[in-house]
Amino acid sequence: MRVHVYGASGYAAAQLIALLARHPRAQLGAPESASHSGEPIAKHFAELRWIDRRFDGPGSVLEQIAPDDAVVLAGSHGVAKTIAPHLLERGARVVDLSGDFRLEPTPAVYGFPERYRDRIAGARLVANPGCYPTATLLATLPLARFAPVQIVVDAKSGITGAGRTPATNSLFAEVEGDVRAYGLSGHRHEPEILQQWRAAGIDASLVFTPQVVPVSRGMLVNAYAALAQPVAEEAVQAAFAQAYAGDASVRILGDGMVPSMRSVRGTNDAELHVSVHGNVVRVLCAIDNLGRGAASQAVVNLNIMHGYPVHAGSEGNAWALSW
Repeated sequence: MRVHVYGASGYAAAQLIALLARHPRAQLGAPESASHSGEPIAKHFAELRWIDRRFDGPGSVLEQIAPDDAVVLAGSHGVAKTIAPHLLERGARVVDLSGDFRLEPTPAVYGFPERYRDRIAGARLVANPGCYPTATLLATLPLARFAPVQIVVDAKSGITGAGRTPATNSLFAEVEGDVRAYGLSGHRHEPEILQQWRAAGIDASLVFTPQVVPVSRGMLVNAYAALAQPVAEEAVQAAFAQAYAGDASVRILGDGMVPSMRSVRGTNDAELHVSVHGNVVRVLCAIDNLGRGAASQAVVNLNIMHGYPVHAGSEGNAWALSW
């Protein structure tokens, strides 16, 4: 598959380019960047100096697109709705990393393979889930059979989740030595989480607290699900084991181990820890916000859309960049 990257100079896009360059069945098409047109990729990402390519200028993806090519839209929110219809008209398959197509009604298939793999396989347009919803859904969807009443989600993200556009609140001096909560009056990912809960039969209310922590990449979600009555831990553990049986990218930890952002860095992996405390189920989930929360999940969706092995090009953490 030939894969073009629109908005190719961001953090998630750079990680995607690194994965595509080593993918056994992928060829990097046009890496389009309006801000760095004509400049070497290596100039902006030292760890991609082994990729001898320059950023292509505005309009290059549309100029170079051919039927059955794939495009990953990694630009700002609001852009994908404008460009995606033109790409689809040209016969391309499209994976969007922004939030433009995640909420109903939408022409896209929601790109959460654990739930929608069959639909993704036949899709031309896939909405890649956000990093916060990805970790939250992995931690909570297996709880549907227990009818949680309320779920409290405490979520911590590395600073790359804020993107690569300079902003005062994402400067090193602003985030170092602090844990900063934000979006307390309503975060843009809450509707996405609730929509997927309702589709899975979870009618619980959500209390969501996103926080930025002083690490470059990674995400840790602590989800606390209050049930109407106590439940046996064996039953909950069995539900999670069944939900992720045969999924090599999800590890349910035991033996006193807890999820680690470091252990999933640069991968499509997720680590879970599940415990029960009376009528409260606590689930911890660690993912890489640039991997499972963006680039590597996009690769998995591309693989499914093309009929390739699901995890081709997304295994291991050898291609994790340092930020």
